[in-house]
Amino acid sequence: MDNYKNQTNVDPVKSSRIKGTGGSLVETFNGVDCSVVVPLYNEDDSVNELYERLTRTMSETALHYELIFVDDGSGDNTLQILKDIASNDDKVVVIELSRNFGQTSALAAGFDTAKGRIIISMDGDLQHCPEDIPNFLEKIEQGYDVVSGWRKHRVDNLLTRRIPSKTANWLVSRISGVDIHDFGTTFKAYKREVIEQLNLYGEMHRFIPALLSHRGAKIIEIPVKNVVRPKGSSNYGISRTFRVVFDLITINFLLGYITRPLHFFGRAALYCILATVLMACYMLYDKFVYNVPIMVAHAPLAGLAALLFLIGFIFIAAGLLGEMISRVYFESTNKKIYSVRKVHHKHNLTAECENE
Repeated sequence: MDNYKNQTNVDPVKSSRIKGTGGSLVETFNGVDCSVVVPLYNEDDSVNELYERLTRTMSETALHYELIFVDDGSGDNTLQILKDIASNDDKVVVIELSRNFGQTSALAAGFDTAKGRIIISMDGDLQHCPEDIPNFLEKIEQGYDVVSGWRKHRVDNLLTRRIPSKTANWLVSRISGVDIHDFGTTFKAYKREVIEQLNLYGEMHRFIPALLSHRGAKIIEIPVKNVVRPKGSSNYGISRTFRVVFDLITINFLLGYITRPLHFFGRAALYCILATVLMACYMLYDKFVYNVPIMVAHAPLAGLAALLFLIGFIFIAAGLLGEMISRVYFESTNKKIYSVRKVHHKHNLTAECENE
């Protein structure tokens, strides 16, 4: 299921408003309401059925849509099938990556190319049901920025998939403060303006809700069907769990300390220096009260105290370097340390009242 940033030039964004599902007004970019991004890796058995079901589902929504299939360096016939589909359907865009970069990179390529006001991502192995897409669109129209799928009743292997997944989801929820059950699923919907704020690296696509929540995004979770993979086999196994552990450490740092790295390293430095002071007090007490020679009775302890003292200063130095790098990052990229949802003033408030 989890078969998974290169920048792609996108046409200048033009905005208009058209009638969407149920007659509601949906803001449209480049004539596209919704972009569905599907990363694919060796999925030639599933592509045709996936395309047919996506086309049928999206046609029923009455929205202007596009289907973006990202071939992540497949070694089978996936790319050729996608080309055949695209040659007969102008709503289909096929992105061919030069090699297998991984699911996060494939999703990033799709997000960079997408023109829709709403962007939906999903896997291409048919374990995600395209028929669930209208439920995501409904929540987006209710004002949520991110709608995350929840595989409430999972059918994956208990030991290799479900237990590691539950553990990782619990940890991410605790670290990020985002109360959702399933961070790992690719099946999500985003408003364009929130996904444009992200740069994805490594295998961080699993933690997009956590990263966006840190920027103030409104997130909701909805149950989705999780069916047994009908064709082929997963290209990912238990080995990816170890990579997720390192991603969790990265997430913890990004969410809590990206603008104040000295607080992260300073805490470790404080513990090291505090331990040094306690050991020094103990050795000095022994020396002056019981006249015990420090280097005779406490040589290993004195060495450990000196080492911890040095490590503490190294942590402080690392924190100061992090502070400088953080400032260079934000100033060189013109990124803000805050995120604005909307600016209200008399003119747009008057316009909103008139539209109502």
